Amino acid sequence: MTEKKGTIHQLSELGEFGLINRLTSHLTIHNKSTLKGVGDDCAVLDFNNKKTVVTTDMLTEGVHFNLMYVPLKHLGYKAVVVNLSDVYAMNAIPKQITVSMALSSKFSIEAIDELYAGIRLACDNYGVDLVGGDTTSSMTGLVLSITALGKVEEEDVVFRSGAKPTDLLCVSGDLGGAYMGLQLLERENEVFKVNPKMQPQLEGYDYILERQLKPEARRDMLKVFADQKIRPTAMIDISDGLSSEIMHICEASGTGCKLFEDRIPMDDQTKQMAEELNINPLVAALNGGEDYELLFTIPVGEYDKIRNHPDITVIGHITEKSEGANLVTAGSGQEIPLMAQGWNPLKDQE
Repeated sequence: MTEKKGTIHQLSELGEFGLINRLTSHLTIHNKSTLKGVGDDCAVLDFNNKKTVVTTDMLTEGVHFNLMYVPLKHLGYKAVVVNLSDVYAMNAIPKQITVSMALSSKFSIEAIDELYAGIRLACDNYGVDLVGGDTTSSMTGLVLSITALGKVEEEDVVFRSGAKPTDLLCVSGDLGGAYMGLQLLERENEVFKVNPKMQPQLEGYDYILERQLKPEARRDMLKVFADQKIRPTAMIDISDGLSSEIMHICEASGTGCKLFEDRIPMDDQTKQMAEELNINPLVAALNGGEDYELLFTIPVGEYDKIRNHPDITVIGHITEKSEGANLVTAGSGQEIPLMAQGWNPLKDQE
């Protein structure tokens, strides 16, 4: 973990309330809906007649991140963004977050300052207010839990459950990059364990490293939908892998789908890293996760509205439930049942 040089201070020097004051005293309020932020028993919010969406994600050291190669500032930024991505997936605009942390004694005050610098940067970049949270001690490392709140008009809410047969299955951006960035970092970490003097070989892979360490939520897609007068019939963000997210939409909507292998967008760096590590790039796209792109369905009649958009790809279509959820392979056109093999935090770790 990277810290500024100088005197290192222990968390015990400040105590819980001193730490909270240190971390929150310079927060900026971005939204009129925030009537009261940090500093009372509860935050007070006013969304008038709009609907509120709420989401929570927890990140645990050793499960979701490794501080051997994840800078604390990047971790703070990413922890916020993964929550905002869920809000955008509901076609809503994030407005507030709360941040709760469990900290072990190995962390200095300066280290937590760095973590919060990333949190504040994300709040500033996305116009979100930090309005509360909690801190406590941990025996095992760092745990971050962030809750995000957003607002949306009732008629604009998009659920996972609205997809219908013949709807087009679309995705923003490209897939698999975050997973390949993680594999690169893991490889270099193993090299470091054997030879700490060896410089990491990361040159030429800036894109996939950023996809892993500092992802961005796709708020720009909501502007595309509004400008083109598109209301997706179903939507979800890709946090656990494309195959898992497609299955979520199909299960919630009571449908099947056809996903075409040759339509899945992948960046050249993703393919290059996959080849270097002898990994099928399709596996990275289907099962890797952490891309935080938006997967959504639209009526086939709205195809012309997105056909020329450089960052939206039609990757398949929705079918009747009886047809199942299938991957159509490139070349042979063989249909293979999709398996939800994305990230599962409760799976036994080998």
